[in-house]
Amino acid sequence: MDRVILHCDLNNFYASVECFYNPTLRNKPVAVSGNPELRHGIILAKNYIAKKYGVQTGEAIWQAKQKCPGLICVSPHYDIYLKYSTLVKEIYADYTDKIESFGLDECWLDVTSSTKLFGSGKKIADEIRKRITYELGITASVGVSFNKVFAKLGSDMKKPDATTIITRENFKNIVWKLPVQELIYIGRATKSKLNKSGIYTLGEVANSKPSFLKSLLGKNGLILYSWVNGYDNSEVSDYNSSPPMKTIGNSTTAPKDLVTDEDVKITLYLLCESVASRLRDYGHSCRTVQLTIRDKNLLSYQRQAPLIIPSCSSEGIFEKAYEIYKTRRIDDTPIRSLGVRGCNLVSNDKKQLSLIPEIQQLEKEEELERCIDNIRGRFGFHIIKRGLMLTDKELSQLNAKEEHTIYPKSFFHP
Repeated sequence: MDRVILHCDLNNFYASVECFYNPTLRNKPVAVSGNPELRHGIILAKNYIAKKYGVQTGEAIWQAKQKCPGLICVSPHYDIYLKYSTLVKEIYADYTDKIESFGLDECWLDVTSSTKLFGSGKKIADEIRKRITYELGITASVGVSFNKVFAKLGSDMKKPDATTIITRENFKNIVWKLPVQELIYIGRATKSKLNKSGIYTLGEVANSKPSFLKSLLGKNGLILYSWVNGYDNSEVSDYNSSPPMKTIGNSTTAPKDLVTDEDVKITLYLLCESVASRLRDYGHSCRTVQLTIRDKNLLSYQRQAPLIIPSCSSEGIFEKAYEIYKTRRIDDTPIRSLGVRGCNLVSNDKKQLSLIPEIQQLEKEEELERCIDNIRGRFGFHIIKRGLMLTDKELSQLNAKEEHTIYPKSFFHP
């Protein structure tokens, strides 16, 4: 018997919540965006009315307003979005305990056992959609299939407020005609490689030789071959389980261009302190530091380097990030934004005690920073500052975007 997997995707989540909370926004083109005054003027989400004008997520506000002069931009309210995400999961939990999040607005559900109580996968999907609309005032699209990959694909095919069913019998007719970029995890680089080899549809991937795909994309080529042929058997995680983290990072767009090394140091210290604190919160250390630089001409690039000793110390992470900045920066163009990421994480439980002086010093630094974490937790992040922060109050106010990357742990096994 095939499994019954649902993928639920809340339609235009941020914008839909904003329109629900503010009825005056309904039936108008609306976008959730950053703050242009802080140089965060990017479209984060848009409703369907704005989408009809061609407004796209990720573009600048001024570009969006050229397409849609009447566009209403509102600031994000992440606390409300998180609350809504929790409420939606409570609805899902009425049908199964196998609920795996994929961001705030998407979840997989394994309702195989629940069909005996609630009916077919389609019936459960339709009931969930109706409850979300009735109880929360927003809509969802749901894909129903026998595996996670096709369920995700189904939820993307019909929007808004629709159920799409992909079965073992019909998936070739539905899936194989789609362009390759429709499949989860196929980004621009993979799409380009496939297209250059004459592969444009998922059916052409499915009918390619596995050995060719492996030579083109490495092991990911075999994974894609498995997925498009319906062989994905990855499980849906339990509701309360947490997939292992891969990276923890922070990034920020500075309120002014970073011109001097001192400007960069202030921003890097703030980012590294935040990353290190969150590493400690999750009980991890990083073995690699990654630095992302975006200059005033919007050229972005990343560089990374390994740490000699895995660390969750802000000082150790900063030293490596600053070293990367000094040695691997492309040119002297003023910097618009910076990002720091701790990669190749290792659990602190697996770190061994050592008598090596350098490691003992690192452990003392980490313990000191844990004490600072406690103080900041009680009185606020800015209650304790490095002296360097006093040299530029404008830069020393961190307005960062927290970033977590996790392994979809069961997804990478063909």
